[in-house]
Amino acid sequence: VQLQASGGGLVQAGGSLRLSCAASGRTFNNYIMGWFRRAPGKEREFVAALTRFGGSAIFGDSLKGRFTCSRDNAKNTAYLQMDNLKPEDTAVYYCAASQTPVPRSTSTAYDYWGQGTLVTVSS
Repeated sequence: VQLQASGGGLVQAGGSLRLSCAASGRTFNNYIMGWFRRAPGKEREFVAALTRFGGSAIFGDSLKGRFTCSRDNAKNTAYLQMDNLKPEDTAVYYCAASQTPVPRSTSTAYDYWGQGTLVTVSS
């Protein structure tokens, strides 16, 4: 499956952004969809992952409550809604697809990756 992330940009602290991840090539609902990020100078970090039909999700530490994720299988698209953004949320955000039975927070569980979209949060 090919993944294309979009929706990044510059936003002030306290603002919101919604990232999209468009998938093509294979049946979208065969995959768990995950989001990761990499901040400058830091390791890649798990953000969120969503089950195949969007029934449940897991989140990285301290992100639940500010971030939500969803998907529209009819549109082959996953979304990451980010609210109350903070400067420390500045990173390149990646979407990824996994064939594991349940959502995982480890990057090795994901077989396909999008190219990343940059989110910059100014203070």
